[in-house]
Amino acid sequence: MRIGVLAIQGDVREHLLHVKKAGADAMEVRQLGDLDSVDGLIIPGGESTTIGMLMQEEGLIDVIRRRIRDEEFPVYGTCAGLILLATEVVGKSPARISVMDMVADRNAYGRQVASFEASLQIDGITGKPFPAVFIRAPQVKSIGPLVKPLAYYRGQIVMAEQGSLLASSFHPEMTDDIRVHQYFLDKVRRR
Repeated sequence: MRIGVLAIQGDVREHLLHVKKAGADAMEVRQLGDLDSVDGLIIPGGESTTIGMLMQEEGLIDVIRRRIRDEEFPVYGTCAGLILLATEVVGKSPARISVMDMVADRNAYGRQVASFEASLQIDGITGKPFPAVFIRAPQVKSIGPLVKPLAYYRGQIVMAEQGSLLASSFHPEMTDDIRVHQYFLDKVRRR
């Protein structure tokens, strides 16, 4: 099994390392042809407008959207990746894949200086609470009937899934804990 990490912006190296520690091959995805070599994709955090624009220039958005709809291609979006997966975004909206039935609010937890960590109970992940890192994080404002919330922070959804899709407001790659990546790999294996 090989997992791609969109290598446009964000913690690409950290995601690649977590995927490898979780037991799968990992590779950077930069252009359209790279998608043919992966069984699942992680879209890291970063600046959602920039990532969306560069994905669109490379022709990645339409191909990823089509693979999700036709093949149930597994995709995990963290932070900006969550925004790119959401069908709706509050305020200015970047070019997006728009496949996960939820409304995202960009930078809802504040600017970089308002970054924080929180211990989360995540549905489907056993053991101690997960040490989640929030950096300019989006909030999930609402979800459709097919979206299942997996974790909350102060009553707000911060992790959810819909079919082959997974999204989190936080950055699991910023910790030593690989359980969220293992959860995504299990999703990929089931597909």
